[in-house]
Amino acid sequence: MRENIQEIGFFDIVQGRRSVRIFDQVTLFDHQIVQKCLEAATLAPNSSNMQLWEFYRIPETSMLKDPISRLCMNQKAATTARELVVIVTRRDKWKSRAAANLSYIRETYKNSPGKKQKQAEAYYGNLIPKLYSKYPLWSLTKQIIAWFMSLKRPMVREVTESDVRVSVHKSAALAAMTFMYAMKAEGYDTCPMEGFDSVRVKKLLDLPKSAEINMIIGCGKGLPEGVYGKRFRVANDEVIFEK
Repeated sequence: MRENIQEIGFFDIVQGRRSVRIFDQVTLFDHQIVQKCLEAATLAPNSSNMQLWEFYRIPETSMLKDPISRLCMNQKAATTARELVVIVTRRDKWKSRAAANLSYIRETYKNSPGKKQKQAEAYYGNLIPKLYSKYPLWSLTKQIIAWFMSLKRPMVREVTESDVRVSVHKSAALAAMTFMYAMKAEGYDTCPMEGFDSVRVKKLLDLPKSAEINMIIGCGKGLPEGVYGKRFRVANDEVIFEK
């Protein structure tokens, strides 16, 4: 039986979440909870609210479950998972997502247009296209522009094509973490995986070349032997600083 989300505090969820590599094959698994938790994941913070992500569910009954598990190098976290969730970045959808934001802004402020609307329209109509567009040498050009602007005032330096790619992956990872916490709150376990053949997984999912896989997450009810030892973290004073 699933734990009641109302009886678990957030820090209990954080403490209790572990990367579980062997999942229970017998206990009933509620696949609708995966859908619920992915819908929660779409509320995760993301760069410029562009939401350049997609989530692909591969339940145990799917014809793709075994092939994708094999492409995850036959990790037990994949082969024993009751469902796999593939987190995909879609940087290529920036135009439609920017347009969706613009449409929402115009609808929101249609009865009271003002400074906020103008600022938002300039952001999604001017700045976002400059950041996400691809032209020959445009990545280098953006870097040079940012450097010159930084001579007079603080300026964002991460503007190259590789920087944009990293930003999109960071946003997807925030959604993935939200999903995993939500699953734990519902009494289920997860395991994020980076060891997979991305080219073949993309082909199986019929994804375009421009799409990238952020991670694949195994889901289920974890077995005790699926947690490989006690949790280890370096000391807090090695990673947390106050200046």
